[in-house]
Amino acid sequence: MNPMRFTRARKALAASIAAFIVAPGYADPAHLRASIVVAPDPHGLMGTLKIDGPIDRSGPFFQSLGTNGRSCATCHDPEEAMSFTPAHADMIFATSRGKDPLFASVDGANCDSVAARDRAGHSLILQNGLLRIALPVPPNAEFSISVVSDPYGCALRIDPKTHVLTVSVYRRPLPATNLSFLSAVMSDGRETIAPLTNGASYSANLRADLTQQAIDATTGHAQATSAPTPGQADGIVDFELALYTAQLWDHRAGPLDGRGTSGGPIHLAAQSYYPGINDTLGQDPNGIPFDPGAMTLYGSWAQTPSVSGPDIENRGARARIAAGELLFDTAPLTITHVRGLNDNPALGQPASFKGTCTTCHDAPNVGNHSLPLPLDIGTSHTGNPSFESDPVIASAVSQLSMPNLPVFLISGCPDPFSPGQSTSFYTTDPARALITGHCSDFNRVKGPILRGLAARAPYFHNGAAATLREVVSFYDQRFQMGLTKAQKEELAAFLNSL
Repeated sequence: MNPMRFTRARKALAASIAAFIVAPGYADPAHLRASIVVAPDPHGLMGTLKIDGPIDRSGPFFQSLGTNGRSCATCHDPEEAMSFTPAHADMIFATSRGKDPLFASVDGANCDSVAARDRAGHSLILQNGLLRIALPVPPNAEFSISVVSDPYGCALRIDPKTHVLTVSVYRRPLPATNLSFLSAVMSDGRETIAPLTNGASYSANLRADLTQQAIDATTGHAQATSAPTPGQADGIVDFELALYTAQLWDHRAGPLDGRGTSGGPIHLAAQSYYPGINDTLGQDPNGIPFDPGAMTLYGSWAQTPSVSGPDIENRGARARIAAGELLFDTAPLTITHVRGLNDNPALGQPASFKGTCTTCHDAPNVGNHSLPLPLDIGTSHTGNPSFESDPVIASAVSQLSMPNLPVFLISGCPDPFSPGQSTSFYTTDPARALITGHCSDFNRVKGPILRGLAARAPYFHNGAAATLREVVSFYDQRFQMGLTKAQKEELAAFLNSL
């Protein structure tokens, strides 16, 4: 981003925040400004708000509590929308010659045997922002697993410490922000030790889950020899739960948080949420039926813009964002062969049905699912056409910049879309099946919170989409949306405004 443009945007941003109607719990706009970390991204400015005051970088979230020099902030940087990008990793690798704690061999390299300065051996974190996650094959597994492509030499092996068959999968670190909207912790839900499905227990269970996640991250990613103290774990969780991250400023549209719109982290912090809100499957605890119009941030920009005044240069970009939001809420999708939906008894196991983006992204103005509903939409499938039998999925995956990942052959599972028949298939990440051992959970990952997308490319759990334009092209093919070029640009503009 041009430095002069960044400076002008910062000044305009400050004026925009100062003009806000202050959300409940805040004393004055100056307090808000002091509590937001503003950082440039390819499309404008991202803001991370800490609702109880400015970010204090001396707390346990920023402390090295393990043996390899890592802190939580190593992979969850406030300047990087509480995750990190490949560009960030590449810069750190160059300046540290690969010795920064981010590249600790436990998961910061393609395999744990890679030397620190070996750039090729760190290709997945440098090119796709991926960490290696080593997960054991469950002892109760209903399937057998073998490896058919192992580009790095550690895809499937007996762990030398645990003596258990272990699978290496490669995933993006989820942002440690906006956590008060979670319905599951981690992409595969493995840290959801207490369910996040009941409003009465939600806060307590969320704290319990995030505490366990902090403990496991410290003993795992940071290789601590002992768990963090209760005070340290509480400090990490308190910090995380106070954070809200969203796009504040768009290069073309200007401020996203004023003039009748409700973008940005301050509005997000005031967003209503409870488990099951606007649930697609009719499980809203208040009995409120599902409303596909779940995104309502930029409706005011859909009005015919004024032909004069200070906003004349922004009106086209704002109209595109509003049009993209409308597409997100209303553009029809044809949903087929999605594990978690088309094999779902609650839906009658339909071979095909119509939906919209909000069928899976139903939490209002947040974008995840308000009850746990991990899905297999095809992103764990391989880009190698010889390993993909579904032409629709193959066409969708061809739209992506798929990283070179190991490919596994899964055998012994019933075919969820052909009752009474068994099936074998290929995958780059078995996902939730490595947690439960169930065939029905293969490739299923949660839909992430969509706020703050512009700052954290690449996308999907495996970094397969280099841009949000690729994300849109994937969905257009995968769910036969039939979008025009202009509509793809509108939908991408909306996603970049979140």
